[in-house]
Amino acid sequence: MARPEADQHLRLMKNGYKLSVGRDVLTGAIVILAILMFAGTGGTVLSDAINSISGHARAGDNMLVSAFLLNIALILFGWRRYKDLTKEVEERAAAEQRANSLAVTDPLTGLLNRRTIGERTAEMISIAQRKHKSITFMMLDLDNFKNINDVHGHGAGDAVLKEVAARISKVVPPQNLLARLGGDEFACAFIFDPEQPKMVERIADDLIDAIATPIVEDGVQLVVTTSIGMSRYDVESEGVDVLMRRADIAMYSSKKQGRNRHCWFDANMEQELQTRSLLETGMRLGIPNGEFVPYFEQQIDLATGKLTGFEMLARWESPTQGLISPEIFIPIAEETAMIGDLSMSILRQALNEAKEWDDSLTISVNISPIQLLDPWLAQKIVKLLVESGFPSNRLEIEITESSLFENLSLAQSIVGSLKNQGIKIALDDFGTGYGSLAHLRALPFDRIKIDRSFVSSILRNPESKAIVKAINGLGESLGMPITAEGIEDKETENELRIIGCAKGQGWHYGRPLTILETRKILAERKLLPAGKRPELTAAPADADSPAINQNVLQKIA
Repeated sequence: MARPEADQHLRLMKNGYKLSVGRDVLTGAIVILAILMFAGTGGTVLSDAINSISGHARAGDNMLVSAFLLNIALILFGWRRYKDLTKEVEERAAAEQRANSLAVTDPLTGLLNRRTIGERTAEMISIAQRKHKSITFMMLDLDNFKNINDVHGHGAGDAVLKEVAARISKVVPPQNLLARLGGDEFACAFIFDPEQPKMVERIADDLIDAIATPIVEDGVQLVVTTSIGMSRYDVESEGVDVLMRRADIAMYSSKKQGRNRHCWFDANMEQELQTRSLLETGMRLGIPNGEFVPYFEQQIDLATGKLTGFEMLARWESPTQGLISPEIFIPIAEETAMIGDLSMSILRQALNEAKEWDDSLTISVNISPIQLLDPWLAQKIVKLLVESGFPSNRLEIEITESSLFENLSLAQSIVGSLKNQGIKIALDDFGTGYGSLAHLRALPFDRIKIDRSFVSSILRNPESKAIVKAINGLGESLGMPITAEGIEDKETENELRIIGCAKGQGWHYGRPLTILETRKILAERKLLPAGKRPELTAAPADADSPAINQNVLQKIA
């Protein structure tokens, strides 16, 4: 980070120093003249001064004696001013040194700051070019450092940052550049042989090992890891800004791949980043424009084969890219805080549609873990029910186990408010999280949904079959019916029926349906009023919008 306040302080100090020196030069000139006067008149006036003090001086000598005494006073003043000036110069020199240090270094760790490492890296590039060498720029970001500050306080966090800086300094080779860029982000740059990139990777491995070693502070072990992105500067590279930006992109790729690792920058990363940016921009426009719509997956009573309801799924019908999977846009929506608006927009459409269905049909809606941190979530859902006129007893909210760990007390409050309105609550993806039994006791669930990873393998995996049986038995004991997800064939359906599962859903019953396709099925089964005719329409394409590389979309997914 640049330090404009330090630069301004340094300039003001220098200007003040010049004014002070000008005043002191004038004072020095006066003192020198006083000394010369003293040297020229001291011998003849001294005796007159003594006579004047004793009362024997002649009247004409009194003025000369006064001048002589003034001359002595000027010399004493000048000497005192000289001592003050000497002290002031020393203090100003020290202050200037501190200001210079503030302008180029990080005050906590003593490393270079963001602006300075950029300038020094540019200088290093010139040296490397003359020697026909390469430069690597490493961007390091500590993983989960926020937890250190939250749990142990900022004092412990500062101690960790200083220790990490010291460890990095010991690992990187001599003649390196090392900086703290701000927060828990560090960077280093050094010259290496372009034929030996493995040497850079060994250094990155050493950095990862060194930083992961526990740090003891006040008797407490503090553990952090780091994600490292690496870029290299060769003859054809574009400059230091590009070098740093590519290292930053590679660092985020390391985090995405699981953290506590390193990776080199490659062009595909930049393309993915650009694609993600296009997606984010498209989502911000698409949510208010109604491009995000509900799809419906059938839920079947396994005992009778009767259609009992649907699970609502989110889909993005982009006018330029076609149908985009939620595996692509949901993570972006969660990271950018769009998930709340997106979910409420789709739920509003689903409720307005489903209120026309037969009263026996229910709607299940999955809530994102991010939404479950919103204390107003229950009120928002109830508001949609009131506005749409959809009966609350036909709505089922699905909550995943993983979403309960962040704030269980808030989840209990939200679930309690929803239950008070007659809304059903289901525990989704049961068996994939931790503390499942504790959650069943802590929250008043109405249904358990078995994760598809167990259901899809019950015919070939005895352990999966045993788990499904155990969950079903648990549900019967607690009075919670079981819904099995991921049914893809008749044989799996039969096995689940024998086990005793109440409901099932999956592609065995058909792919998720649009609103119009759902109307058609309901009309055929006489579960839709006669006036609600299914009429198919197609969304127009916007030829002016930028296209997104479909291969990159698959990578993002």
